[in-house]
Parts: sequence; structure tokens; C-alpha cells
Amino acid sequence: MKRLQKPIIPAKITYDMTVNQLMEEFSGCAFGAGRLFEAREIYSEMINDSECTKFFGLAGAMVPAGMRQIVSDMIRDRKIDILVTTGANLVHDIIESLGLHHYKGTEVADDIELKHCAINRIYDVYLPEEHFSRFEEKLKPIFLKLPEILSINDLLSHIGGELDDDNSILKSACDMDVPVYCPAIQDSILGLQAWLFKQTKPLNVDVFADMKGLIDRCYEAKRTGVFIVGGGVPKNFILQSMLVTPKSFDYAIQLTMDRPETGGLSGATLDEARSWGKVGENARSVTVYSDATITLPMIVAAVKRGNE
Repeated sequence: MKRLQKPIIPAKITYDMTVNQLMEEFSGCAFGAGRLFEAREIYSEMINDSECTKFFGLAGAMVPAGMRQIVSDMIRDRKIDILVTTGANLVHDIIESLGLHHYKGTEVADDIELKHCAINRIYDVYLPEEHFSRFEEKLKPIFLKLPEILSINDLLSHIGGELDDDNSILKSACDMDVPVYCPAIQDSILGLQAWLFKQTKPLNVDVFADMKGLIDRCYEAKRTGVFIVGGGVPKNFILQSMLVTPKSFDYAIQLTMDRPETGGLSGATLDEARSWGKVGENARSVTVYSDATITLPMIVAAVKRGNE
């Protein structure tokens, strides 16, 4: 029978093996291991396709968890052409760029005590409240120098240009001329600070202005690929960009822990996206159900080593 042509091949662990070699051992496995291998294969093909415009969606608390450098390096290595992310990740990126740290805590804590100590908790990450004061101090002079009217992408580009940390996601994007879109920027401390500034000084951000540049890039792209970490607004903003073009994504990877049964976008399968025409009928796609702080570094490291 055709369905019985690929036997399971047990993975073998050897001394001093590379991440890429470990991934190769997953090629004959099933469940998460098999999906992780498939994600590596699709990602490798996507970034080596010279005609492919590469989208990257970043949701969840990935910067606080320690994934900032990986994303920044992907931008500088030209593995990302268009970044769509949450305001929260950008807030934490700016905080880190100021030399301020997130700290390892515990997932079980006395949160009332933390509140009294002016410490904010993100699962097992601690963030001092005073960091947001430094964040505000950094943004105010930047806001004062902004043009009269600008897009969200323009705003983020101006902020990135004012950062001194080459490991910053925003600065890397600015240096490499990679557009950063944050369609729900209001839903963050960055958006809150912009609104507070706007109460006494002019700050006019056109939330629709980014659409033209994004759609133009979709039209101009010969082929397209998307790497989605998490879901939410970044995922939908990227996928819906194809609805007004005659195209669909040719490659699609999703790293998530959300499930599809609730009908929510974050857990929606990439196959479901085919029904909308967002992902192509013949596109290579895979969803890896696992913690992205584990799977993203493994995929990126495996392909990086495999291309050396």
C-alpha cells in the first residue's frame, strides 16, 4: 500500500552531534520531532529561495524570555524581509537596549509581595517597575523630533535609529532597512506612552498608512514565505495581506501551543488558511505544537549550521 512506504526510523543520539545533525535524526520520526524536522526543511528552502520575500510574525513574550538576539541576528543575516510584531515585544526590546535587564524569577510567586516590591512578573520573568520610567525618559525626546504625520512603521524606524544597541531588534531593522509593522501598537506601554505624550504635544500617527507599503511588497514579491511565532494580531496581519492580491504564501511555518478547537486565530491551522487563499494550495507548510522558546532556536541553529 502507498500509505505504508515510509517506516519510522528511530532517532540515534551520538556524542558531540550538532543541532543540525539532531534534526536529521528527527527525519524518520513522528509527532513533534517529525514536525520540527519538516519546519527545518521548509525554513531552509524558504531562505535559500532567492525570489522569496520572507515575512516573520513575532507574538508572545519572546523578548522577555530571551529570544531577542535570535530575531535581531535573523534580521542582520537577511533572513527576515518584513517583521510584524506586538508592541509588547518592542517595549521589552527598547528596555534591553537601554542596558536594563529582565530577570529570572519563578512561575509560582507571591504576586502581592512582588507588587509591593514594584516588580512585574511575566510567568517566570521579573521586570522592575523602574525600567518603565527609564523607557519613558528615552521616548520623550524621540517623540519631540518626529515629523508632523507618520505611519507606525515610520515611528518604529525613528525609534530604532535612536537606539545604540546593535543587538536591538528595532535598531537591526533600521540598519538593515527592514520594515517593522505593529498593527496593535496601542495595546502596549509604547502605545500608552505615545498617547500620554499626545495629550500635551502633537503626535499624529496614521494607523492605516502602513497598508500601502505592505500590500505593495506583497504585489511585487515573486514568491512569499511566512514564519509565524505564536499567533494573534501579527499572524492575521501577515496572512490577510495576501487577500487583496492574486497570490498566496508559498511557504508557511507556525510555532504555537494554541489549539484549533476554539476557533481562535492563534490556534487556527495553516490548512484552514488555505480555505481563505492566504496559504497556497501547493504551499509547503507545517505547524509545530511546542514552546517557541525551544523550537525557534533549534530551527534557526540547524539551518544556520546546515548552510555553513
